[in-house]
Amino acid sequence: MKNFDLITPEGTKDLLFEDCAVRRSLEEKLSGIFKSKGYCEVVTPGLEFFDVFNLNSRYFPQESMYKLVDNKGRLLVVRPDSTMPIARVAATRLRDAELPLRLFYRQNVYRNKPVMRGRSDEIHQMGIELIGSDSNRADLEVISSAIEVLASFENDDFRFELGDIGIFRELVNKLDADISVKEEIRSLIEVKNYPALNDLLDSIGSNEVTYALKQLPRLFGGEEVFDKASKLLNDEKIEKILSDLHCIYNSLTTLGYNGKITLDLGIVNKMDYYTGVVMKGYLQGYGDAVLSGGRYNKLLAEFGYDVPATGFAVNVDAVAKVMKQENAYSVPVPEVIVYGAEGFVMEAIKYAQSLRTDGVIVENSVFETYEETKSYAEKKKIAKAVCVSETVTEDIINGGN
Repeated sequence: MKNFDLITPEGTKDLLFEDCAVRRSLEEKLSGIFKSKGYCEVVTPGLEFFDVFNLNSRYFPQESMYKLVDNKGRLLVVRPDSTMPIARVAATRLRDAELPLRLFYRQNVYRNKPVMRGRSDEIHQMGIELIGSDSNRADLEVISSAIEVLASFENDDFRFELGDIGIFRELVNKLDADISVKEEIRSLIEVKNYPALNDLLDSIGSNEVTYALKQLPRLFGGEEVFDKASKLLNDEKIEKILSDLHCIYNSLTTLGYNGKITLDLGIVNKMDYYTGVVMKGYLQGYGDAVLSGGRYNKLLAEFGYDVPATGFAVNVDAVAKVMKQENAYSVPVPEVIVYGAEGFVMEAIKYAQSLRTDGVIVENSVFETYEETKSYAEKKKIAKAVCVSETVTEDIINGGN
């Protein structure tokens, strides 16, 4: 007995007419931005060997990936991330290419998140990867591109947050705690759970490092954050990170997005993945980040190609949800329907094709009579019906509206 033949798996959904229209519109917009900056598109397989994601960082736990076995008994996963496969491509097929590499992608990722209600296991992403440069210029290119992408969505209330995970890494490495405790600290800072964070750090001890970690998620806002952080975090390496971040922030302020760019030193997602500057982007109308990324200088080394990289990804589905709320996306309606009388079906098909060469959207009638064709056209609000026989007859439907 079939129980699931009429529904989609949890975390997935069908996209119909308007949903497809808004997605394609966003894809065209983002592709245009990326291509204008010299980025070339790559597509990686939907299926990858488990080993691609079984790295030292282990950012993707095995239980978070959809897995299957091929006919040789090898463990495969359905792609949970785009950056790691692109790192694999850069380290193999593009290893001899001139650096830096500018790559962009548009593809789905699949993540098994059983503890999250209302989750999306299938996420359509677009993003860029700038591989082969560790310069300030590369950071500025990617960050300014991320802001440009957010601004292109014409959502006046977009917000861009900038941080550097290196600050957290320097602090947490000073703690006498095991990896699981450090990960719990990171998680609590990420969600800004102040009470639980304070309790956990109090159990470790009271010193300058635990005090600084307690304050880290509170260090967000404008330029005043740098002064607060400098007074709080008395460390030579951290001072250097803050100085570099300050230079980037000052450069970004010249873009003119006053009030849209903020600092957040509590951005600590993917500690074993990112190594420096990190970013998140938000749109009014969606409760989570629609854009995220940053610098990841160690990832490609795990594929045997030790070059730095930076990039970001856009959750196209999330942006589409916001855009659909704010704008009407029309589904194209045929302007003409062409009916072929008995013995003139092929002539009707050829006639319809001649109209299409002029850019007209034309539907071929599959009905047995012209009256049925006109009735259908009226219901579908098709402006004109055409009957092809020994002569061509046109009828305006609904006033041609």
